[in-house]
Amino acid sequence: MPAGVQITPNVCHGKPVIAGTRVLVSTVLGALAGGDPVQAVADDYGLTPEQVAAALAFAAELADVPTLAYDGAA
Repeated sequence: MPAGVQITPNVCHGKPVIAGTRVLVSTVLGALAGGDPVQAVADDYGLTPEQVAAALAFAAELADVPTLAYDGAA
């Protein structure tokens, strides 16, 4: 997990947040996915561009987690 992201059970119900804040990683990613520039996201949520990058790094790590093959049988 990137150093700029924390998961703590008693902070935001254990959802990943930017370290030292209560800004959800999903909020940052949603803003970026919506087309907001990194600096605008940082400004809107009181973050640094490096903290925004940590959210992206966290998402990249999750995208690389191996998953079980699904053959479609139920």
